[in-house]
Amino acid sequence: MKKISIKEIVETMHLEVLAGHEGLSRDVIHDDIHRPGIEFTGFLEHFPMERIQILGRQEITYLHSLSHVERDSRIGAVVAKHPPCFIITRGQEDLTYFEKHCTKEQVPLLRTPEKTTKFLSKLNNFLEKALAKEIGIHGVCLNVFGVGILLRGESGIGKSEAALALVERGHRLVSDDLVILKQIDPVTLLGTHNQSNRDFLSLRGIGLVDIPRLYGSGSFQQETQVNLDILLSPWKEKHHYDALGVEQNVVTYLDVTIRHIEIPVRPGRDIAGLIEVAAKNWRLQQQGYNALKAFEDRLRIAKE
Repeated sequence: MKKISIKEIVETMHLEVLAGHEGLSRDVIHDDIHRPGIEFTGFLEHFPMERIQILGRQEITYLHSLSHVERDSRIGAVVAKHPPCFIITRGQEDLTYFEKHCTKEQVPLLRTPEKTTKFLSKLNNFLEKALAKEIGIHGVCLNVFGVGILLRGESGIGKSEAALALVERGHRLVSDDLVILKQIDPVTLLGTHNQSNRDFLSLRGIGLVDIPRLYGSGSFQQETQVNLDILLSPWKEKHHYDALGVEQNVVTYLDVTIRHIEIPVRPGRDIAGLIEVAAKNWRLQQQGYNALKAFEDRLRIAKE
């Protein structure tokens, strides 16, 4: 099970620590976020104590409206459940009553100047990616015409050379050699690098090249949703290759199924150009167009 510490969240989201410094080493294992409301009325049954708790202007205004005794009792009861942390949005102040209980229970009390809705969205996106199930795949990941491509094949088949040709045509490299795949939700697969191989492309005979330095910042992107799995394979004589698109193959990574095609490689074939066509064709198919069906309809009309 993946996890991330409160300290990492503080550093990434640029949060201010108001209290509970001792609890910054605690781990978060759920990407769900909770805004406590009814809990401050005293009803704590089903309280999701494993989630990060976010308090916006509505929650803090309500707490300010309580008497000192009520406020102290209700906040104390919620903090005593030891959720990972509390985050106050909009830079709200006058929180000494909250700081007291968080200090006592060693639960981090954090603050951000951002608006609640905007911060919730940013935090949720960050947690989804940080805690997503992931695997490493040997290959190259690129974004071609807005389509995420996972390019695979045996060592020496020409994956990196094809990636270089695509970058020279204006497309973007995401990762070379090792691609990290993350399952964001049941139908979304994200491809990214592992930080160490960020920006670099390995070319036999030349070595490592820094893609953004050679081709500009637009030649690289941090991540992409992976839509198409392409396998480069050695050309085999007398082997049947589907030239009409009858076969609709798929492959599954982390329970997410994506389209799969195989491109045979031999001297003279423009692999980068074929990958561009594959990306464009995938986009057309998503819009409901099927070239094979259009071809069959044309043949049928011609016979009538």
